[in-house]
Amino acid sequence: MLNIRSFNLGPLQTNAYLLTGADPAKGIIIDPGMNPAALVRSIEGMEIEAILLTHAHFDHMGGVDEIRKLKKCPVYLHALESEWLTSAKLNGSLLWPDVAPPLTTDPAEYDLAEGQTLKMIGHTFRVFHTPGHSPGSVSFLCGDDLFSGDVLFKLGVGRTDLPGGRERDLFDSLRGKLYKLDEEVKVYPGHGPRTTIGFERVRNPYVTL
Repeated sequence: MLNIRSFNLGPLQTNAYLLTGADPAKGIIIDPGMNPAALVRSIEGMEIEAILLTHAHFDHMGGVDEIRKLKKCPVYLHALESEWLTSAKLNGSLLWPDVAPPLTTDPAEYDLAEGQTLKMIGHTFRVFHTPGHSPGSVSFLCGDDLFSGDVLFKLGVGRTDLPGGRERDLFDSLRGKLYKLDEEVKVYPGHGPRTTIGFERVRNPYVTL
């Protein structure tokens, strides 16, 4: 069974997820955002196998540097955003000085790509490349749990007016990939409450199947 804990981090209320399997002392983290003190306290004494990033906007990677140095764990990110962790301009933190200081960290240790599978904490995570909000956005599927980043929200979708965003790509990601998943799949988004694929197929006011 996959155990999921969520943390609402930073001024943009980004959802970070701490996932554990049968061994509660081993975990992975998805999208450690800014001001990660609560998350850091929760992983004290734990082994963190990896940090997985759905994308590299500053509000999703703001806690990477602190946690990577603390736990000496690798970071996974899609290759199209390989330079974003080292560039405050690309990750957006330089453009929002009222929200965040310029944020940078070392490059990711591993690239992510469409169709890739990751075996971690006794579970298998399937990688979907779901661009539109950003060019390297990905979603992670583990069983019936989907971590969608800023691609799909409850009754919403990710904005496409940021650098590298493209509305057509976002709609293709949803209709061509995520909406094809089973309707009972639970969606854990980058912001806001949990939802399901079945609910969004029918009710999402921006993109329905």
